[in-house]
Amino acid sequence: MVHGTKESVEAICDHPDIVGVSFVGSSHVAEIVYRRATATGKRVQALGGAKNYMIVLPDADMDVALDACSASIFGSSGQRCLAGSMVVGVGDAHAQIRERMLDAASSIRLGDGLDESTDMGPVISAEHRDRVKGYIDAGESDGAKLSLDGRGATVAGLEGGYWVGPTVFEDVAPDISIGTEEIFGPVAGINRARDLDEAVAMMHASRYGNACSIFTTSGRAAREFRYRAGISMIGVNIGVAAPMAFFPFGGSKASFYGDLKAQGRDAISFFTDQRVVISRW
Repeated sequence: MVHGTKESVEAICDHPDIVGVSFVGSSHVAEIVYRRATATGKRVQALGGAKNYMIVLPDADMDVALDACSASIFGSSGQRCLAGSMVVGVGDAHAQIRERMLDAASSIRLGDGLDESTDMGPVISAEHRDRVKGYIDAGESDGAKLSLDGRGATVAGLEGGYWVGPTVFEDVAPDISIGTEEIFGPVAGINRARDLDEAVAMMHASRYGNACSIFTTSGRAAREFRYRAGISMIGVNIGVAAPMAFFPFGGSKASFYGDLKAQGRDAISFFTDQRVVISRW
């Protein structure tokens, strides 16, 4: 195991004795690693960032949708690549999921992750806390409606923790930073769509393609969504569409650079140099 920063990564990408590079990180760095390593003939799988959409239809079980969306966005303080980010309420579902999300987010208890009464712990570092708060600042400046602000969160007795409370934006324009970039923190966006077509178009406008979910009791809508989503990992009434390890794992569009995904048979193929011997005696 080699620890290091840019110099170590560049050495791995350039060294002639290294034949393959598997990477997980931001899309910006994933693309750099992919281009640099493939330029020297290496096999590369580079998993990047995400902006995961969760689309709630009017016929959804709202209790299921709320639990899944809330856990997806605020679980692990939003610090996972398949965390939900944007909730799109379709038609009459918007008012219901909006109200429920705000109530649920407001009631989340911050604290020590080892305390069973805690719902959400801190983010990983002071640097990352400041980064997440910077996104909240930018979202407010860019005109999104800040309905729940987690920037001032504190926990009694743990004032030195890297706290960011649950944060909810509404009316997030597709071209502002909180609408386009992965925040990797407990920050949700809630938007409205007239119908499924408009909701899918919102999702397709994102440059990322890691995961997405639909909440519905309609098999027809779920089937249509799975064919139209264009995203690598798709959930139906599931907040975090993380596949079992025997399935491929990795996004599409700017969420993934390479051919063979992580996990499953793809992972075995990636780390295998297959050879064929043809003999005549």
